[in-house]
Amino acid sequence: MTIMSPLAAATVQHLSRFAPFDVMAEADLAWLASRLTLAYHASGEVVMAPADGVAKQVFIIKQGRVLGESVDAGAWLELHEGEVFPIGAVLSGRPVISTFRAQGDVFAYAVSAEDFHTLLQRSPPFSLFCTERIANLLDQSQRSVQATYAALSSEQQSLQSPLSSLIRRPPVTCRPETPLAEALQVIQAQHISAIVVVDAAMHPVGVFSVRDLIGRVILPGVPLTTPMQAVMTPAPMTLPQGALAFEAAMVMAKEGFRHVLVVDQGRLVGVISEQDLFSLQRVGVTQLSTAIRAATSVASLTPFAEEIRQLGHNMLAQGVGAEQLTQIISTLNDVLTQRVIEIACGAGYPYRFCWLAFGSEGRLEQTLTTDQDNGIIFTPPEGVAVETVRTQLLALAQRINLALDACGFPLCQGQIMASNPRWCLTLDEWKQTFAAWIDSGTPDALLNASIFFDLRPIFGVNDWAEDLRAWLQAHARKSPRFLRQMVINALRNRPPLGVVRDFVVAAATTGHPHTLDLKLNGATPFVDAARIFSLATGSGVTGTAARLRASAEALKIPVAEIEAWVAAFFFLQLLRLRRQHEESLAGETMDNHIDPDGLNDLDRRILKEAFRQARKMQSRLALDYQV
Repeated sequence: MTIMSPLAAATVQHLSRFAPFDVMAEADLAWLASRLTLAYHASGEVVMAPADGVAKQVFIIKQGRVLGESVDAGAWLELHEGEVFPIGAVLSGRPVISTFRAQGDVFAYAVSAEDFHTLLQRSPPFSLFCTERIANLLDQSQRSVQATYAALSSEQQSLQSPLSSLIRRPPVTCRPETPLAEALQVIQAQHISAIVVVDAAMHPVGVFSVRDLIGRVILPGVPLTTPMQAVMTPAPMTLPQGALAFEAAMVMAKEGFRHVLVVDQGRLVGVISEQDLFSLQRVGVTQLSTAIRAATSVASLTPFAEEIRQLGHNMLAQGVGAEQLTQIISTLNDVLTQRVIEIACGAGYPYRFCWLAFGSEGRLEQTLTTDQDNGIIFTPPEGVAVETVRTQLLALAQRINLALDACGFPLCQGQIMASNPRWCLTLDEWKQTFAAWIDSGTPDALLNASIFFDLRPIFGVNDWAEDLRAWLQAHARKSPRFLRQMVINALRNRPPLGVVRDFVVAAATTGHPHTLDLKLNGATPFVDAARIFSLATGSGVTGTAARLRASAEALKIPVAEIEAWVAAFFFLQLLRLRRQHEESLAGETMDNHIDPDGLNDLDRRILKEAFRQARKMQSRLALDYQV
């Protein structure tokens, strides 16, 4: 144990509440505490400014707030208790680029540049934090999230799970007077092995399974007009929705049942099968994709969107990062979409086409909630009119869009779907459409570019999509005026960092009061900047992180700076995934809004840092294009 004076011990105790001091060795903290001096700055006083020359010390805020101000953006940065500044200037041996001003009375610990560099050598956690600040904070947050989700996953993925958490779809039912033929048609259409007979109040009065068919219908020669009450198994076994999975397993083992009915105050709410109980812990990416590909109808595909969300939750528990997780979700959604298209096409389709994904699906960045953004490329065969091909493909696209909607991908409110004639085009028509947007630069064109330029083939003739993307890259690079307009448009969406408070939240009069929109104001600035960098450099990739990394060398952006942007982007994505999953568990509509007051101190700090990185990235855009 390190022996410290009472004052040093109190300082160490205070610092230990904040990253990175909370993971540093006690001896290194004691060494730091012995070298700190306490500085006071009155409200409005400049703590540090570019005119001061090379930064000679680092400050750790003990009490109060410090604002960072720049000539072009005004007050843009707010620092609070426990935060360290200016790390970058002292590391680089240069002046600060912002003016730091006390907002109210401020007390701060001051560390000389010499002692700062010594501490970097003494303490690996401190060094890692200073050189990879946001990545280090993200690692701490990820460990915390993993511990929380692992506990939940262990409960939800075991036989200790409540039956309510295992229900995957509404129960399929019929009435006692329903003719047998009608019930059998429902069983076949829904691809189920049992149907529940209920009364008018949804109380289960019987069960009829496929196993009953031979003994109760075929061998006795029962007419198909017979009412279900004559062939069902009466007085079925039920369990309340709060009962645990192991209770259902015991009933099945003891009675030889393959299904247990789940009720809430006597009303049927779900059916748990033997397969539901014993496949929980074995569901993974391969199994899920295999099951999707084996589906024979749209009805049998409908439960899989929920299965994909559940897999996402499991992967959060395993510590899978947002970059990998969004790619896995998007890939499984691709598989589901491909199977929907195959089923809709049936034995064949009259004309070749390419099904395109736009937006987040085009970038392989889908979260747990997403609607449809898709289109079609086609090339009419020789001698066949364009409109003849378009008419037939539009009818096919309508079936596909409706099937995707049934599978959990809502129809696009903006009608960006292949069933819209505007987005079912020949390859030449797509090029003409993109060229018109690039040449005009109108607000609508810029909006469309932010969606349609993130294109990716999902099904069919992929070469047409690659041709279109290569053409787009070449045409956009030759249009600096359009790229500058895209920059101006992107810079209108500023990260919601506050001056008086940490964040600028939505007003009380909005639909989501006191929240931040993590998609619009969080992820979108990174997506927009990456798209512009990609078009400017001719990179053919579509993912945001891939675009940023691919642009680094051409734009002479340091790799460390790019990785800080990427880490910030994926923290915002992770926060969206976590919020959507929490809403899903609570039975709420999933969205991208979060109340920052509900975050813990660490996540609030990372969120602020992520927004700061967005501002730095936008500053780079503004400088490059003189906006």
